[in-house]
Amino acid sequence: MPRRPENLYPQYHAHVYFAPATVAQARELCERAGRELMVVVGRVHERLVGPHPHWSCQLAFDAAEFDQVIGWLDANRNGLDIFVHGVTGDDLADHTAHAMWLGEESALDLRMFRR
Repeated sequence: MPRRPENLYPQYHAHVYFAPATVAQARELCERAGRELMVVVGRVHERLVGPHPHWSCQLAFDAAEFDQVIGWLDANRNGLDIFVHGVTGDDLADHTAHAMWLGEESALDLRMFRR
């Protein structure tokens, strides 16, 4: 069972995962999050980037916004999987020990952090 998000770190990234069939849904979710929650919205990547095994869009927010953002994402994700992690400066730990999920968990490609 995927680890549910807990507010344990000063800053967070939420990566909204999607596929070609759900790109419009993901784009709308990320745009709404930016408008309604005032989170920082990254690019909507229609390709694999970093350790992520799916196309994704990154949302950035801090601990003070955590409960509102996570609750809103969980209520509005409509089946999209979202990878949430703390941002501590230790990229490997952030993508492993600090990893949390809304929806289904996916295996990340961690090779880039082990070089």
